[in-house]
Amino acid sequence: MAFEGLSDRLEAAFQRLKSKGALTEADVKSAMREVRLALLEADVNYKVAKDFTEKVSQRAVGEQVMESLTPAQMVIKIVKEELTDLMGGTKSRLAIANHPPTVVMMCGLQGSGKTTHSAKIALRLKNEGHRPLLVACDIYRPAAIKQLQVVGESIGVPVFEMGQINPVEIAREAIKLAKDQGYDYVFLDTAGRLHIDEELMTELKNVKAEVKPHEILLVVDSMTGQDAVNVATSFNDALGIDGIVLTKLDGDTRGGAALSTRAVTGKPIKFVGIGEKLTDLDIFHPDRMASRILGMGDMLSLIEKAEIALDEKKAMELEKKLRQNKFDLNDLMDQLEQVRKMGSIKDTLSMIPGMEKQIKDVDIDERQFDRIRAIIQSMTPQEREKPEILNPSRKRRIAQGCGQEVEAVNRLLSQHKQMQKMFKQLNGKGKKRRHGRPDLSALKGFNI
Repeated sequence: MAFEGLSDRLEAAFQRLKSKGALTEADVKSAMREVRLALLEADVNYKVAKDFTEKVSQRAVGEQVMESLTPAQMVIKIVKEELTDLMGGTKSRLAIANHPPTVVMMCGLQGSGKTTHSAKIALRLKNEGHRPLLVACDIYRPAAIKQLQVVGESIGVPVFEMGQINPVEIAREAIKLAKDQGYDYVFLDTAGRLHIDEELMTELKNVKAEVKPHEILLVVDSMTGQDAVNVATSFNDALGIDGIVLTKLDGDTRGGAALSTRAVTGKPIKFVGIGEKLTDLDIFHPDRMASRILGMGDMLSLIEKAEIALDEKKAMELEKKLRQNKFDLNDLMDQLEQVRKMGSIKDTLSMIPGMEKQIKDVDIDERQFDRIRAIIQSMTPQEREKPEILNPSRKRRIAQGCGQEVEAVNRLLSQHKQMQKMFKQLNGKGKKRRHGRPDLSALKGFNI
C-alpha cells in the first residue's frame, strides 16, 4: 500500500509524543527530527522534507499547543494540515473549455503509462456523461497506435489516427473532427522517450503551439522516486504543465513522489493510478491522502467507491429478499462481484479508520472470489436457488466442474447457511440471544 513505510515511521514518532503529558520545545524538535527522517526514507525531496518540518515546528511550539490539554493531538493535527497543504490543499479538476472540445495533451517519458492513463481518464469522463476522443500522436514507439486502439475499443471510446505522419497535423485534424462530431474532450497521446531530449521537447512545443491545449498533464511513474521529481521539473520548465498524473501509486510503499512533485513544481496532482485495470484511477484528494498517511482512514473515498460499484436496484432487491429470508447463492455471487468492483479488498479495508494497522500483516487471498464464483457457476440454476437439494453426488459433480475439492463446496454451503441464519435473526424471525442481540458469530470463518 502507498505510504506504508512513511505511515509506520510517523506513527512511531507520534506515539512517543502521546506518552508525554506535556510537551517541551525539545520534545517537538525530537519528534520533527524523526518526521524528517521518515520523509527522507520515503524518498521525499530533501528540501521539501526540511521546509515541511520547519513549518510544523514553528506552529507546534506555539502557546496554543503547549498549553492545550492534548498537545500531542494538536501536533498531529498540525502535521495533517501541513501534509494536506504540501500536496496541494484541495483537489484540482480538469479544465473545461468555454467552447468544446477541451483539449488535453498527455506527455511523459516512455513507459510511464501515458497511453493507459489517457484511456483511464477518458473512461472516467465517459461514465460522467462526456464524449471523449483519444488521439494517437505517438508515431515512433512500435505498436503505440495499436495499443491506443485496443484500450479505446475496450472502453468504448473512439480513437483518431492518421498513421505515422507529423503529430502536429494529427492533432490539428483530430480537433477539427471533434468539433464537427460533438466530442467534448480530446486526449492527445503524445510520444515519449526513455529520457528527456531536445528532439522530444521540440515536438511537444510544436504541438502545444499549434493546438493550444487547455490542459497539459504530465504522467509520472511514482515508483521512480526522486527521478519522478526531476522529470516533472524538466517538463514543467520546458512546457509549462498544468497538472500531474501519478501512476503505480498502489505499488509504491514509500510515496515520496506524491509528496515532492507538487511542492517542487507548484503544479497539482490531478489523478493517481491505483491498479492495472482501466477503472483503477482516482481523483487526487490531498486532505484524504494526508488522513491515510497518518492512519486516519479515508471514509469519503470509501463511500464514493461504494456508490460507483454498488447497484442501487440490486441492493433494493436484495433487501426485499433478506426480509423474506430468501438469500440464495445467486445473491451471494452478486454481492461478492459488487464488492470486488471496489478494487483490492486490502486497500478498501485500509480506508476504514483504524483498520490499516490491523490488516497490515493479514494475507487476504483475492483469488478466493474467483473460487467461490467458480463453485456457484458450476451449479444449475435450481441448485443456486435451492442449495438444500445438493446431495453428495451433486456436490461431486460441482467440485469436478470447478476443479476444486468437495470440501470447498461443503465449506461454501456451510458459510451460506450461516449467513442465512444471521439474516433471519436480524429480521427478528429467529430466536434472539440474551439482551436481544442477534448471533453475529454466524459470519466468523467466512473465508475470503
